[in-house]
Amino acid sequence: MKILLHTCCAPCLIYPLEQLRAKGYEVTGFFYNPNIQPLGEYNNRRQAVEDLSRKSGISVFYPEYAPSEYFQEVNQKEKNPGRCALCWTLRLRAAAKYAKESGSDVFSTTLLVSPYQDQKLLKKIGDGVSRAEGVQFYYEDFRPGFRKAHDTAKAEGIYCQKYCGCLYSEIERCKKSGKR
Repeated sequence: MKILLHTCCAPCLIYPLEQLRAKGYEVTGFFYNPNIQPLGEYNNRRQAVEDLSRKSGISVFYPEYAPSEYFQEVNQKEKNPGRCALCWTLRLRAAAKYAKESGSDVFSTTLLVSPYQDQKLLKKIGDGVSRAEGVQFYYEDFRPGFRKAHDTAKAEGIYCQKYCGCLYSEIERCKKSGKR
């Protein structure tokens, strides 16, 4: 069975890829993250996914970087938590459409590995996108593998980011740490 796995970053890809392959899935990655700012951060994350994909033998599709799509989606709705739901919907919708176009049986996301993301809301969004796009959403709570995967990433020198990727989360992170 073919699964398209929306991939937010290399460290978060490690555990879901391992689990899905163990279950017999043929996994293809989909690196669509127009939320990531600035461009240098996007490039760092993409390079890390490219490096990991070569090492692990996963094929990954990289749509064009289009931050305007993200900003149009969240325009005047920058406050959290509403912004995150809009961002997840945007990315999961794109993943579902590509899954359908590319002949994948189901789609999922590496966002499900993060203990920092709202699992119930991600599942709800995935299920809604699934109904709208006509391709099944695969939900699994991958959070048990988060710490081990990130430890592996650090040990192997894989780029690990310090925020979700959007400009707003970077500002929030800096405020919490006292940085300007």
